Amino acid sequence: MTKAFIAGHPIKHSRSPLVHGYWLERYGLGGSYERLDIAPADFPAFVRDFAARGFAGGNVTIPHKETAYLAADRRTERAERLKAVNTLWVENGLVWGDNTDVLGFMAHLDQSLGQGWEQSVDTVLVIGAGGAARAVVAGLQDRPVGQILVANRTPAKADELARDLDRGPGTVRSLPWDTIGEVLPSVDLIVNSTSLGMAGQPPLDLDLRAARSRAIVADIVYVPLKTPLLAAAEAQGLRVVDGLGMLLHQAAPGFARWFGVTPEVTPDLRALIVSDIEKTP
Repeated sequence: MTKAFIAGHPIKHSRSPLVHGYWLERYGLGGSYERLDIAPADFPAFVRDFAARGFAGGNVTIPHKETAYLAADRRTERAERLKAVNTLWVENGLVWGDNTDVLGFMAHLDQSLGQGWEQSVDTVLVIGAGGAARAVVAGLQDRPVGQILVANRTPAKADELARDLDRGPGTVRSLPWDTIGEVLPSVDLIVNSTSLGMAGQPPLDLDLRAARSRAIVADIVYVPLKTPLLAAAEAQGLRVVDGLGMLLHQAAPGFARWFGVTPEVTPDLRALIVSDIEKTP
């Protein structure tokens, strides 16, 4: 029986087991997908040992994506570009890493906003500079956006991201955290790529009153489905994109690799996850 995992810290909030469990049942496959809480200090050893523990591979979430990149023996071109890994598997005795967050984020934007949405987006503000932020930036670079601004409480991480990914067509530059309010009037898309706003975490402190009326606000957090940031954006009459679709779409390539079937992201699957999220206190 094929075993896969989702590893993070914390991990209790993850709905990935529900997503993969749905697909395993739908396609009549024998297998399991387990939730594993791995502390940062233990994660490099876990990457070396997961195959010996009977796992074919798995997903990686906060805060392990950049460590997974370093710990993998081989990486796809996409993962090399991002220097972050969210999907692991074993091939010819070697641990491989990929990053499917790029596909997941962009597929959900297209599904939520409609094809061609990027034609009205010139300037993007990405909040955060971790592995998820790298995926968001890389995905947006493949579209005709003019510039991507990256703001992070630790400026060095934003600087590093900009150096790594500023390779056209749109420019990528870091932005001092305390100047976010100054650029909001010129931003067309705002993306929260941090865990701020997640259940149990403090909210993202961002005053949207200065945002332009046509701005789009996206949040990669999906528990709760309507984060404080998205609620504030809706109150301003702005278009919003929740974080659930990114989770669903990024999961499909890993499932196909471990279990041998390419799954479909359906309305029934989304409804199942939304129902479970709504039960969260």
